[in-house]
Amino acid sequence: MADRKEILNLLYNIADLLEFKGENPFKVNAFRNGANVIRKLGDQFDLYLKEKRLGEVKGIGKGLQSVIYDYAEKGESTELKSLLTDIPETILELFAIHGLGPKKINILYDELGIKSLGELEYACKENRIALLKGFGKTTQEKILTELEKKKYFSKYVLLNQADKIAKEIEAEILSIKAVKQISRTGELRRVREVISELEFVVLFDKEKPFIEHFEILSKQESKVLIKTNYQIPVSINITKDAEAFEKKLFITTGSKEFLTKCGFDFVRIKGKDESEFFKSIKMEYVIPEMREEEYYSLKDKLKKNSNLELNKLQGLLHFHTTYSDGRDTLESMISKAKEIGFRYAAVCDHSKSAFYANGLNEERILEQKKLLKKYYEENHFTVFQGIESDILTDGSLDYSNDFLKNIDFVVASVHSQFNLSESEMTKRIIRAIENPYTDLLGHPTGRLLLSRDSYKCDIKKIIDACAVNDVAIEINSNPRRLDLDWRWIYYARNKGCKFSINADAHSTEDLYYTNYGISIARKGGIQSSEVINCLSIDEFKKFLKRKVKRSI
Repeated sequence: MADRKEILNLLYNIADLLEFKGENPFKVNAFRNGANVIRKLGDQFDLYLKEKRLGEVKGIGKGLQSVIYDYAEKGESTELKSLLTDIPETILELFAIHGLGPKKINILYDELGIKSLGELEYACKENRIALLKGFGKTTQEKILTELEKKKYFSKYVLLNQADKIAKEIEAEILSIKAVKQISRTGELRRVREVISELEFVVLFDKEKPFIEHFEILSKQESKVLIKTNYQIPVSINITKDAEAFEKKLFITTGSKEFLTKCGFDFVRIKGKDESEFFKSIKMEYVIPEMREEEYYSLKDKLKKNSNLELNKLQGLLHFHTTYSDGRDTLESMISKAKEIGFRYAAVCDHSKSAFYANGLNEERILEQKKLLKKYYEENHFTVFQGIESDILTDGSLDYSNDFLKNIDFVVASVHSQFNLSESEMTKRIIRAIENPYTDLLGHPTGRLLLSRDSYKCDIKKIIDACAVNDVAIEINSNPRRLDLDWRWIYYARNKGCKFSINADAHSTEDLYYTNYGISIARKGGIQSSEVINCLSIDEFKKFLKRKVKRSI
């Protein structure tokens, strides 16, 4: 038997969807008012429902009774299913955001194609909501605040969120005088794209001050689960000497599948540190990021540890400015890029099809190109004219090839029509890859972590096409994307593909996302020689001229 809470949720959902679809206001109000009546009934409602006496309750007409009884008997609603036949069920997530009514959600859906919480957050972070008529920056900020609250209750957190929480926990642990050493371990040390638990290994000389500092929820041997206000569990592995610390760090880093397949004896691990542990089984040291089950089946040439670090990246590629939907000016973005250590850049604002993001038409591109030339003359820092060109449904880019000659660096990305069949989407993307002016395939699978799955496509064929057409593949560093998925990096490397590690930044703060992309690249074993951002400016110019003539 359905409970009152379920029924209330059902009626409110139906009312919201009816209003979203522009149905008769009287019908909308009937469901909403009926829900309010049921709420006021309290526990009495359960009795009315059980005895099928809802007709006696003023405000619950025959239509509502039918919907309620249908759900109570079947465990699902025919009415709700009917309303969701032509829209995704994830649209219901948006109705839970305070300040977003059905009419505004309809605008978001129609104008930006937003149909989930993840897509809504991403649009806010890209400053797209603020640009919509009837919304503005204040509404955008309120939406972001509400979204952050929703995330608090999530089972998983994104990599950047886990990183932030870990820093807070580390600071607290290190404030305890008894603590001598601390390290992250588990999923976070291996840099999984989403994190379900934060785990640490701690070395201390006295246990009592450490235990007294935290409220312990549970203890299993030397591992304790501490009470926090964070949305994922936080556990600490306690050790009392350096040797125990190293062994515990190694074992808890995992993954268990990796260690088992490599042949480690969890009881008798020989050596004083991780380097010696690997030597003890006659195996080369493997960096923590690569210690996954997939490693064991790799070809030898792919097992080499990644040598990638932030200081090896010379080019800041694929970022946005106030010219399209960015929140900071070109000058601010480049100033921060210089501070980080980049030596050249390629601005890639949105293209004209991205009307929702104030995309650039041909005239504005040429105007921006003149500004970039002026910027170089005044600052002696090269900023290439790039564009993030939308891949249209038929696979063409949204500028003619004749006009693309004016652009130094072309990123081709899918931003619409995600629901094509696998075959149609694959052909669409491959056609864009085959365009001689395409330099980079942006966020190749379109996923938004914890929100939207990749669109259906044959990623192997797409990677093959990139290899054949000498098109680099993006590792989008935005923590919500981290796309290309690290599991496909090995395949792409084996095919000889080049990569570009990009923050896809829409603000100066976003530029630091680059570090997450580097971590994911390291997880795939990428070498700096495989990354176009690591090219010197002269080498990058040669890359841009590898297929077509460009006056750079």
